[in-house]
Amino acid sequence: MATQHSRSAARLMMAPAVILLLGWMLVPLTMTLYFSFKKYLPLRGGDLGWVGFDNYVRFVTSSSFWPSIYATLIIVGGVLVITVTLGVLLALLLDRPMWGQGIVRILVIAPFFVMPTVSALVWKNMFMDPINGLFAHLWKFFGAEPVQWMSQASLPSIIMIVSWQWLPFATLILLTAIQSLDGEQLEASEMDGAPPLKRFWYIILPHMSRAITVVILIQTIFLLAVFAEIFVTTGGAFGTKTLSYLIFQRVLESQNIGLGSAGGVYAIILANIIAIFLMRIVGKNLDN
Repeated sequence: MATQHSRSAARLMMAPAVILLLGWMLVPLTMTLYFSFKKYLPLRGGDLGWVGFDNYVRFVTSSSFWPSIYATLIIVGGVLVITVTLGVLLALLLDRPMWGQGIVRILVIAPFFVMPTVSALVWKNMFMDPINGLFAHLWKFFGAEPVQWMSQASLPSIIMIVSWQWLPFATLILLTAIQSLDGEQLEASEMDGAPPLKRFWYIILPHMSRAITVVILIQTIFLLAVFAEIFVTTGGAFGTKTLSYLIFQRVLESQNIGLGSAGGVYAIILANIIAIFLMRIVGKNLDN
């Protein structure tokens, strides 16, 4: 049992890391809050004084705010549905013995290590180009007109690109969950004559529920800040302007630090609302 002296020593040794972590988080947050109440235009007069909540009102009443919220939630929801569904199927497939299983697993996981900008460029130029892309040649082979992916199906295109990046992560977590399942349960159910679909629905899927909630939680936190794929492909046009991209436009393109900072505060609020909601789901699953 830890003594009072050992606990004090542990806190003392952890203090530098905790202080550094708090500073790493609190300093940018404090600066964001500070600038959100000011009219600060670096290239057009600099610091023009306090404006109170004017930046917040301007940001939330702009014509781009609610469409950006809609685009953000559509991308997050679409990617989660695709990655969780395909992740479960791929995890079930990779769990079965096959020739070259190790190589197949490496190939499935490899896209997660590709930079977002690189993967977006590959998809845009190699797959979705309406003239020389692989999808265009496939459409022409079947006698159909090639799709202008970045203009006619912009949101589905972004969802496909981001899903391709995050599918390996979901597959890896879900595969680990499947491999931790007690094999005797499956053998007993198989001997009792339970068909594969019922074994999956009543044994495998409930066992994976915790892993699925963890995948949803972690991916949602990162997907709310999707930016590089949109910047490289559509540039925020055709209804793909997310909240993070709107903040980028206000800060860098419009050079309005105060307005962009107010948008950053809105992004923090949105992320926390979703995180609290998901944490409740995760907590319930972990308690069961």
